[in-house]
Amino acid sequence: MEARAFKASVVFLAVVFLTSCAHRMVGTWSVQRYENTTPGQQGVALHNIGTIQFNKNGSGEKNVSYTVLGTTHEDKTPFQWTWHEDKYVVIKSEASDFAKTWIIMTNKGKFQKWKATEGDHIQILELKK
Repeated sequence: MEARAFKASVVFLAVVFLTSCAHRMVGTWSVQRYENTTPGQQGVALHNIGTIQFNKNGSGEKNVSYTVLGTTHEDKTPFQWTWHEDKYVVIKSEASDFAKTWIIMTNKGKFQKWKATEGDHIQILELKK
């Protein structure tokens, strides 16, 4: 009887442990800062431009809107994301400024700072839960 109770306890704890281990990115994050710069040119830093939802299954959705030089940009498209060794995150999405490989600069439970480069163009993304 004790062996059965022990096995049942082990199975219960394993189920609880495995189902409660969501990646720290899972949830809704506020885009606190989004910066675009190119050396030798004036950069643009935007604040509180929307949210990004990361789902446990590797999908997500952006709800981002900002205006630069009189042009409004909206990004409300779904995406796929993958996390690689706490070094970088890849976002795949159609026609999105956020679809790229981001280098993880700061990785805290409620704050993320990522950086991406394309040639001499630099983007910085700060997320807060």
